[in-house]
Amino acid sequence: MTIKSDSRHLYLQVIDKIKEDIENSIYKEKEKLPSEFELSKSLGVSRATLREALRTLEEENVIIRRHGVGTFVNAKPRFTSGIEQLNSVTGMIEQANSVPGTIFLSSSTIGATDDDVKRFKCEKEEEIFLLERVRTANGEPVVYCLDKIPTELLPDTFEHEQESLLKMLEEKADIYISYAVTHIEPLGYHDKISPILECDPETSLLLLKQMHFDDQDRPILYSLNYFRADNFSFHVVRKRI
Repeated sequence: MTIKSDSRHLYLQVIDKIKEDIENSIYKEKEKLPSEFELSKSLGVSRATLREALRTLEEENVIIRRHGVGTFVNAKPRFTSGIEQLNSVTGMIEQANSVPGTIFLSSSTIGATDDDVKRFKCEKEEEIFLLERVRTANGEPVVYCLDKIPTELLPDTFEHEQESLLKMLEEKADIYISYAVTHIEPLGYHDKISPILECDPETSLLLLKQMHFDDQDRPILYSLNYFRADNFSFHVVRKRI
C-alpha cells in the first residue's frame, strides 16, 4: 500500500505510516522491520526518502538500528515522569501500576571525598553512608541506584529494606526533601550496570545525578540513578519568559 495521498513531504507520510503500523501491531515491539528494499517498495517511495524517515524515527526512539543486523521497533517506556517533578523511583513505579521492590547489593561507611565535602558542605573527617541497590518493578530490575548521605543524618531506625529514602528521611528523621538539582546523561552499554539491569547490548541507559536539598536548603542526599532507557521516559514543561 503506497502513501502518496497528501501534499506533505513524503518522508513525513512515511513516518506517520510506520507509526500507524506499529500502533496497529503490524510491527510489534522488538520486532525486526522489513529490509529497506522491501519497505520502500511496499510504501511506493525511494530508499532515500525511506532513510530520511527512518533517521527521524530513530531520533524519536521509535525504532533502533543495529549495524549489520537490521532495524527494530523500540519498546515503549513503561514509566514516564515530568523531570520538573521531584518523584521517588518508588513513586514512579507505583504510578505505572507496578509493584516496586528493592534488591540490596551493598552498604558501607566511607570517609568524605573532596567532592563530598563540596556537595554536602561537610568536614573532611565526616563519614558518608553509601548504599548500592537495584530497584525492581514487578520483580524486574529497572534502576541501579547509588545513594550517599552523611551518616549523622541517618535515623537510628534506618533499615536497608526501606523502599523510598525520601519517605524514610521524612518519616524517621523529620527531614523533608524540598527540591533537587538534577543532571541527566545518556549512556551506552555499561560493563557493570547493564548486566545487572539485564539489558541487551543495544539498550542505553539514562543517568540522573541528583543533589537533594531540604526546605532549609541543606544538601541531604546525593544519588546516581541509572535508568533503563527502554523502560523510562522523562519530559519537561518549558515556559516562555
